[in-house]
Amino acid sequence: MKAAFVLALVGAVSAQTWTDCNPLQKKCDPDPAFGRSVSCDLTTDNCPDMDLKAAPLTHDDKGAKFSITADGQSPTIHSFKYLLFGEVEVVCRAAPGRGIVTSIVLQSDVLDEIDWEWIGAEPNQVQTNYFSKGDTKTYDRGGKHAVTAATTSYHTYTIRWTSEAITWSIDGAPVRTLTYNDAHGGKSYPQTPMQLKLGSWTAGGSKSSEGTAQWAGGRTDFKQAPFDAYYKSIKITDFAGGDKPANGGVKQYVYSETDKSGSWQSIRVEMGESKPDSKHAENGVGDGKDNGSSSHVESKDVVDQNMMTSSSTTGPSTTMSTPTSLSTSSSSSTSSSSSSSRASNDTITDGPPANGPDRTVSGNASATTGTGSKETTISSAAAPGLVACGPLVLALAAAQFLL
Repeated sequence: MKAAFVLALVGAVSAQTWTDCNPLQKKCDPDPAFGRSVSCDLTTDNCPDMDLKAAPLTHDDKGAKFSITADGQSPTIHSFKYLLFGEVEVVCRAAPGRGIVTSIVLQSDVLDEIDWEWIGAEPNQVQTNYFSKGDTKTYDRGGKHAVTAATTSYHTYTIRWTSEAITWSIDGAPVRTLTYNDAHGGKSYPQTPMQLKLGSWTAGGSKSSEGTAQWAGGRTDFKQAPFDAYYKSIKITDFAGGDKPANGGVKQYVYSETDKSGSWQSIRVEMGESKPDSKHAENGVGDGKDNGSSSHVESKDVVDQNMMTSSSTTGPSTTMSTPTSLSTSSSSSTSSSSSSSRASNDTITDGPPANGPDRTVSGNASATTGTGSKETTISSAAAPGLVACGPLVLALAAAQFLL
């Protein structure tokens, strides 16, 4: 019984994100390429490059409406094809509401990821993040940026992604740049073909961990539903592995069967006519319901400690905290962080002015595993470290507790 319970805890950590087929682990079908620029007007339902039937959407002059009316809902759509470097531009209005998250996510088959995320309880702020190969062991990748009334007005959010740098922009103004070298010399840099995902999800629902709910502003009050996000338009420009827009004639992206590094140099760009591949399921979270980015598995307290924030002062903010580590003893676990200087090329600059201060929700989070009984509650200090150290540490901690 104890062994089975420990294994269940390990699974809870290791299965939080998934991919339909990871080409670094086995042979997978190639990724169909955009290979060009495409634009979609989501005030209509005519967008052949996106799977609009993946969510129950309505379309009007406000755009495509992604509505959450009950616990567990996560209306999400994704592109049929992939880009290997390029630019994505989305005009949208985020959903309001405590515990409601709206997102723009680029994600690959190997779980490389580039994000925009809005927390409904913080209308004057947007978060940026990135991941490499699904690695969520450190918490120093995120950024917070001022934006004016994101839940009541439309803004244009852009990701420009090349082999050298990622730049996030709001209404044409860059708010953050991450260079290849800044991401641990490229080891943590997203660089494999990506799908575009758009949608909203419930981070404050009954099945969400306490840490996730706190990160999203608290538990969602569904008496306040519906919580509606609107996406008005999309523009996707594929660079097809280069540094400028491709002009068509790109069929697909093929992972090497011998080079399992996941580097962009290992991806073969195959020329020809590209066709959508309906077999490519949306990459995301294992239960198929919670379609947020990888960042939602992190504890809010640790994320906030390590999040880079763009302020109203002049000049870029280049100070961050190092990843929080776990210190364990027989009686307690504590987390700590120290301040260090970020490389100058990874910068966060001032975004558009916000109407009012940031409204970051504070509080102590705790993560509950197993059946949710008091005996299986892990404190907020311990939970981030357990996730950071991986399934083995979690198993050992659970085993020690049960003995």
